[in-house]
Amino acid sequence: MFQQTNKTDESNGYHLSVLPAETVEWMAAQEGKLIIDGTLGGGGHSEAFLKAGASVIGIDRDPEALAFASKRLAAYGDRFRTWQGNFADLRDIPEVRGESKADGLLLDLGVSSRQLDAAERGFSFRGEGPLDMRMGPACPFDAAHVVNTWAESELVRIFFELGEEPKARRIAAAIVKRRAEREFTTTIDLADCIEKVIGRHGRIHPATKAFQAIRMTVNDELGSLERAMEASLEVLKPGGRLLIITFHSLEDRMVKRFMQHRAKPWLDQPDWPAPRPNPDWCLTLPVRKAIAASDAEIRINPRARSAKLRVAELLDPTVSRP
Repeated sequence: MFQQTNKTDESNGYHLSVLPAETVEWMAAQEGKLIIDGTLGGGGHSEAFLKAGASVIGIDRDPEALAFASKRLAAYGDRFRTWQGNFADLRDIPEVRGESKADGLLLDLGVSSRQLDAAERGFSFRGEGPLDMRMGPACPFDAAHVVNTWAESELVRIFFELGEEPKARRIAAAIVKRRAEREFTTTIDLADCIEKVIGRHGRIHPATKAFQAIRMTVNDELGSLERAMEASLEVLKPGGRLLIITFHSLEDRMVKRFMQHRAKPWLDQPDWPAPRPNPDWCLTLPVRKAIAASDAEIRINPRARSAKLRVAELLDPTVSRP
């Protein structure tokens, strides 16, 4: 059963948005513009866009996030609307179908601070909770299903590929051996099993990378990102901005590759006699490098340390092509 908490008091703090000033600057939100916040969370970025005069559609899988943000941003009236679902399904939003397009799209990837801090959501081993990790009730399976039923080879694969965990084989073997005796039911149970098999060195918990891999699997995070980036080309109007904030190298490589490929008018390879037009050319990059958080922000919000913001702008399809 999907675990939903009742702790929505703003005084407790829901989620501190990263790179707030940079996001507002590069989104260029203003009166008359429509911005899609594809990862609504606590509504921090959406509130900044609304304060700038824009209208916002906030998307989230998590009904708790939607309820919290709707209450927080109620004063903005019909300039703020919500849509429950995966940002991978941007094309399904009624407001951006047909001729209606958005002026901007923000994707702030990863898990929110609120989800991490709520033990009953099962994202973290900081507090004991069920092995859930679903960002929303529509996810087809939870973390317990992955840990207790997936083949050892599949566990190795996700720990290597998604968690970038060098000890993936040892961890997967230990999980399969333990679950044959007794299934895993809690976050602490799984974290303790991993710690026993690979030991603890330094400040970072040895289960961190494995937990990341399981969470990304449960929520199909990389697949959702890929589909959302492709969909962005259809829901943004010419000149519309795509802003994506990532928190680890796998996501950032995907975003960088997507944006840079579609920002090249020409493609070239050593074995070609001459460069060729790029059929996927449709973006320009207002800033070519990733934008990182300032030291001042990191002191206030340590989570911002690994954040990278990348920006692209959709070209007018009538522009002269090579």
